Amino acid sequence: MTNAIRILGLDPGLRRTGWGVVVIDGARLTHVAHGVIAPRETLPFAERLLFLFEAITEVIALHAPHEAAVEETFVTANGSSTLKLGHARAAAMIAPARAGLPVAEYAAKVVKKSVVGTGTADKDQVAFMIARLLPTAGGPTADAADALAVAIAHAHARRARSYGAVA
Repeated sequence: MTNAIRILGLDPGLRRTGWGVVVIDGARLTHVAHGVIAPRETLPFAERLLFLFEAITEVIALHAPHEAAVEETFVTANGSSTLKLGHARAAAMIAPARAGLPVAEYAAKVVKKSVVGTGTADKDQVAFMIARLLPTAGGPTADAADALAVAIAHAHARRARSYGAVA
């Protein structure tokens, strides 16, 4: 009997929300799917958020994850941009929560450290490691690579908790 867990990773953004699904089965990590949700920038703000929510709901219905993980909001000097990103993040968290999935949250530094080994890695380094860790992903875009990295960070945290370590 397998204890495989399917994890949905989300890298929320108002312009582009990356998503990635991986399966962890013991120490084995397998790529399932990934993509980017990009609402039209001409849509009113509320409709862009609804688009994100509905698209993530579709991804959940299609790939049937057991758990979800979302990257925490990156705070910028522009308060308005940070607030809008927070709205996108809320849509990304509510969709899996509504589907009954537990939703974990990870800081960007934790995600980068989990995949690259340093919390100060840039997007290119994350994408490079995702291509190595999940060769069947075929070199995803930066947003999808970040989402897969979030899923991997969650997989690592689950494994650490199962061995009694502090995540």
